[in-house]
Amino acid sequence: MTGFGGVFAVVLAQIVAGGLVLTWCSPLWSEAKRSYFAIYGAFMTGLFALPLWLVARASADAGPEAARVVALALGTLVLVAVGTLCAIRRWWVPARVMGFAASAAAVLTLLAFAPLGDRSAGASIVQLASGAAFLGASYDALFLGHWYLTDRKLTRRPIIRYTVAMIVTSVVEIVVIAATGFSGGRVSGSLNPILAAGDVAPWIGVGMAVATLLIAIMAQAALRGERASAVQSATGFYYLGVITAIVAAIAVTTRFFPA
Repeated sequence: MTGFGGVFAVVLAQIVAGGLVLTWCSPLWSEAKRSYFAIYGAFMTGLFALPLWLVARASADAGPEAARVVALALGTLVLVAVGTLCAIRRWWVPARVMGFAASAAAVLTLLAFAPLGDRSAGASIVQLASGAAFLGASYDALFLGHWYLTDRKLTRRPIIRYTVAMIVTSVVEIVVIAATGFSGGRVSGSLNPILAAGDVAPWIGVGMAVATLLIAIMAQAALRGERASAVQSATGFYYLGVITAIVAAIAVTTRFFPA
């Protein structure tokens, strides 16, 4: 599993794992309306979990490691979809159980990519985990920011917590990218030949991660305002943060697989 499909499979797996863990393993269940989890699950299923399985299946080779990724991705998809259906039907206890199960399955799916990487298992796991936290915080902050338009009684505590998570994970991602080195790595050029030119990929990754950090800091500053529109202003920053975070993840992941 390499090249164009492999890169996007890793990025999708990171969004799914990071997003689900941050959503279900945080105090958000007792803070937001329960309908949030139904809508969140529907978007997670259609935008990320389903494409993850389709891309992984399409780009998998004949090896057992790739087959394991495909099987785990399918399991994650099923759990997210079932949990979403339970939330839509307002079966809250099964929905929460499925949420935790889907989070665990998503983490296992992400870790299943580690043997496919061009580095040691430990280094691959660190890169995958930091990217998942980075992308998950960025996406969840954007999604939660929109939820404030419908849940006027929700305090700012959750969005502030997500913004802090975005800042922290951006810093961690910058450190991890820098630790992988800026030269000598093999880069897959199947996605974009520019990324394979010289050692530009890690520099793009660091640059976009730094941009995400600055955007998160500006969002945090916007949230200090007293008006309700402060959350809307911060959400505008989150749009940019998701874009820069995904670009950073793609640039870094081109060095994950053997060229």
